[in-house]
Amino acid sequence: MADPSTYRPKAGEIPVDPGVYRFRDRDGRVIYVGKAKSLRPRLSSYFQDIGALHPRTATMVRTGASVEWTVVKTEVEALQLEYSWIKEFDPRFNVKYRDDKSYPFLAVTLGDEFPRAQVMRGAKRKGTRYFGPFSHAWAIRETLDLLLRVFPMRTCSSGVFKRATQSGRPCLLGYIDKCSAPCVGRVTPQEHRAIAEDFCDFMAGNTAKFVRRIERRMQEASSAQEYELAARLRDDIGALNKALEKSAVVLADATDADVFALADDELEAAVQVFHVRGGRIRGQRGWVVEKESEDVPDLVGHLLLQVYGDEGGEAVPREVLVPVLPTDAEAVQVWLGGLRGSNVDLRVPQRGDKRSLMDTVRRNAEQSLARHKVARAGDLTARSQALQELQEGLELEDAPLRIECFDVSHVQGTNVVASMVVFEDGLSRKSEYRRFIVRGALAESPDGLPGTIDDTAAMHEVLTRRFRRYLDEREHSTEIDLGPETDDGEDAEEGMRRAHGPIDEVTGRPRKFAYPPNLVVVDGGLPQVNAAKAALDELGIEDVALVGLAKRLEEVWVPGQDFPVILPRTSEGLYLLQRVRDEAHRFAITFHRQRRSKAMTASVLDDIPGLGEVRRKALLRQFGSVKRLRAASAEQIAEVAGIGPTLAVGIAARLVQDSSSAVPAVNVTTGEVLE
Repeated sequence: MADPSTYRPKAGEIPVDPGVYRFRDRDGRVIYVGKAKSLRPRLSSYFQDIGALHPRTATMVRTGASVEWTVVKTEVEALQLEYSWIKEFDPRFNVKYRDDKSYPFLAVTLGDEFPRAQVMRGAKRKGTRYFGPFSHAWAIRETLDLLLRVFPMRTCSSGVFKRATQSGRPCLLGYIDKCSAPCVGRVTPQEHRAIAEDFCDFMAGNTAKFVRRIERRMQEASSAQEYELAARLRDDIGALNKALEKSAVVLADATDADVFALADDELEAAVQVFHVRGGRIRGQRGWVVEKESEDVPDLVGHLLLQVYGDEGGEAVPREVLVPVLPTDAEAVQVWLGGLRGSNVDLRVPQRGDKRSLMDTVRRNAEQSLARHKVARAGDLTARSQALQELQEGLELEDAPLRIECFDVSHVQGTNVVASMVVFEDGLSRKSEYRRFIVRGALAESPDGLPGTIDDTAAMHEVLTRRFRRYLDEREHSTEIDLGPETDDGEDAEEGMRRAHGPIDEVTGRPRKFAYPPNLVVVDGGLPQVNAAKAALDELGIEDVALVGLAKRLEEVWVPGQDFPVILPRTSEGLYLLQRVRDEAHRFAITFHRQRRSKAMTASVLDDIPGLGEVRRKALLRQFGSVKRLRAASAEQIAEVAGIGPTLAVGIAARLVQDSSSAVPAVNVTTGEVLE
């Protein structure tokens, strides 16, 4: 680790303005991002007596090799820039809120032509509106089943929707009036979108107007002696009320608010939030975070930054209730108001129903922390033990904090691909996984024709490509000035450009291969290990440990040794290697299946110049299949939206050419050419 005094900036060089600072390690990787109202006292505090710092802060300062900063005009700009850099770099020493479980959401895909309501988990997608989270997926389905009676919107998958469109027959939900059946034209796209928007409006808490509207229509139907319609509307009101009863009223004034509460100890903190819309609890969510050196106000500030920065402005309610105000409460409140487009009340409730609700949320946080400590105690111990056992068993100088594992996947030499997975501190880091298309691994047979796949050549190619990128980007990163930036005229945009470090000239994104692993694991035995070792030797890589894990007896092969290292079956180190190897195998075979599926379903439309994915979908939507499209004239093709006359002529000519060059099918018994 570095001596902090070697890169400590002079106090006079650090400005007193607000800004954002970044610590980098010796490889140029950003390991911590922070903001300050005044940069000079904040940065100076990191370089005081190391013994007085929190242990993790001291580790961060020792791991760092340089510090740089960017001056901004206001605290709000500093807040926005800090959030952007944390999202971009995912620094190792920044606070990371992890969901304490995977929550299902009720999602409406408003970005589609015909919006669909469905259960979704995982990362949120652009153009989709989310409601929840809910405790269980079955709770979403029950609510959705009740509301489809009043809001008959689409819930089917794309495949079901396409088959119904082609056949002209709706699915079961269309027959029982729980779907407006846009697939067969019962409603126009505009009418179906209006139904979806009303559904979203109801789920957002604007429930009273829909109940009043249906009650008014029921009374009108009854007055007109249309009793069957009135009875149906009465049942619709009952369905709405039943859906509303599933979420209890907690705030009588129909408040829209998010209520946060926190329970913590010396090492970790658990956070719970209740999403209240229209006075009713619409969702609940929880996070767990390692406290490091942060106090509670800073934790609350980072929590709000992560939650609302990830979800966007439509998720910000009128009130945000927190256990304590964040350190820079005014800047956070202005930032939230900018996301929402109107004022947001950020405060600590002192009395009444909101204070009582805050106590309830706090009790949930306390229970969550207790459950998490029981579950994590064994896991933390096991990970530390695994890294220590690998260091001792493989005779490494340091514990392998970053492990990269490579695997090759193919079927009889076709669609050869490879995967690289990354584990840091014993946990997977999926944002740094990589996939490779192997091009030069097919060996030749003695007669000069393509032969069987050579796994060792594939492994050699993949390791060469990965570490050549590492060397190129490391060399490029030395040209980046990592010293302090003291130009008071630098704005946030320019600071973000400088902070990216090595930039890929093709994609414009930060380079991701500039950081070496402590340990490379290859899936295979001694041949694969030797191939990987040869690749590293050719590139002059000497400071990276290399092993192979063979599936037969789970023995660990080390280059240059005639016999494998046998780790005990009960070893946590062996278990970690197995998890890394299995994850690399899963990632590789998934990519291989995608490539194989794409090759099997490739269409002649894929090779037509000027015909992108959107236009291909429009053609298939219009004609239903390539066969019908081939029978269409250029004039008919030009009627499709986005297809001009010149492109239509090119499509028709290409389809005719493809049809004439196709190999005819022949009956193997009679020799007759089949149509």
